Amino acid sequence: MPRIFSVSELTRGVKELLESEFPFVWIKGQVGTVARPGSGHIYFTLKDERSVLNVVWFRANQTGPGSVSSPELITGLDVVCAGRLTVYGPRGVYQLVAELVQSEGVGRLHLEFEALKRKLSQEGLFEAERKRPLPPHPTRVGLITAPSGAALKDFLRLAADRGRGATFRIYPSLVQGPEAGQALASALEEACLEGWAEVLVLLRGGGSLEDLWPFNTEPVARAVAASPVPILTGVGHEIDVTIADLAADVRASTPSHAAQMLWPERSVLVQQVDELGTSLLQAWEARIRDERRRLKETERALSWLSPAKLLQRFSERADFLAHRLDQAGRTFRAEKEAALETLLRRIISASPAGYWELRRADIEHAGKRLLLAITALSRGKEEQIGSLDKQLQALDPERPLDRGFALVSRVSDGSLLRSPGQVKPGDLLRIRLRQGSFSARVAEREESG
Repeated sequence: MPRIFSVSELTRGVKELLESEFPFVWIKGQVGTVARPGSGHIYFTLKDERSVLNVVWFRANQTGPGSVSSPELITGLDVVCAGRLTVYGPRGVYQLVAELVQSEGVGRLHLEFEALKRKLSQEGLFEAERKRPLPPHPTRVGLITAPSGAALKDFLRLAADRGRGATFRIYPSLVQGPEAGQALASALEEACLEGWAEVLVLLRGGGSLEDLWPFNTEPVARAVAASPVPILTGVGHEIDVTIADLAADVRASTPSHAAQMLWPERSVLVQQVDELGTSLLQAWEARIRDERRRLKETERALSWLSPAKLLQRFSERADFLAHRLDQAGRTFRAEKEAALETLLRRIISASPAGYWELRRADIEHAGKRLLLAITALSRGKEEQIGSLDKQLQALDPERPLDRGFALVSRVSDGSLLRSPGQVKPGDLLRIRLRQGSFSARVAEREESG
């Protein structure tokens, strides 16, 4: 059975083998990206036309004889490095631990790159204010690239699984060589004059500075800046930044990344549609619940205005007033009788027979007045009760039956009908007359204009 290594075991074995085979090496190349953390160590990449090597230059080794100083180590500088190869275990990558870094001079292309960059920057071609956002979900995309290049295949492969579908139009161009710069500029101008695309994309795979040089030419930069539609660049690898990238509206790190910036994954769109559908359903259900609540409140309010409820309230009011009237009459009579009794006792106890004869007329007169007052009060209350009784009779829904009218109600809920709109064909109705009632079913409904 073959031995199965763990990741750590395999990495350690590769490290031991690499360090034993390359104990000390000399390497030349061009400085790529440079990082200077607070520790004082320097991390940079060393590259040529085909490859890139990670280099770590520890602070203790930066003062060796013949080495360049830390500030002199810049991108584009051609250097010769001496040191030992090793493997950095946490990331599983090999790197050079430099002990000596000597300068061979800044490359010609890098100097030309910096010069053109400064010139166009002074003209404002790289200003953020002139950058335009990419259109959302573009459906017409123009591609300026080599038709047979791997960059185009990578872009189209990712685009097939993203967005809502789009149409592509390829504007073929050279992407490498001395004539590629003018070819790229001409293809850009053709695409802009045609006016078909919503967005234009420049595509080119990775390579050395020389390979990518057509994208660092002035004609391409000016054609990109003059485009009336947004331009997205996907040129080289993440560490490669060209003049065309700086002039474009948006830069992608790779051709594949360009497709990712134009469209979201289709599964994400499907999820968004599902979420919107769920939100719409929840909003509709909430609206239905609210309308049902308002309907019930309206039904309760209307029931308060029904004739039966109104008649019941008047009846209750009449009973209440009759009860108060009875109480008031009893109280008034009791008070007057008590006063008369008191007055009689005072007269009997304090007057002789002659005084009684003198005051008899007054007593009889007071009794007559008392009787008249009680009679008037009773008559007034009886009239008030009679008035209320007439009001109740006027509101009696059965009163019109005496004049030959009928009361029509729906059998299902007992509600009285006032308009044809309350029924529909097939409803069972009860028709009530003074002498009795009978049932009928609605055959058709007709409403007057």
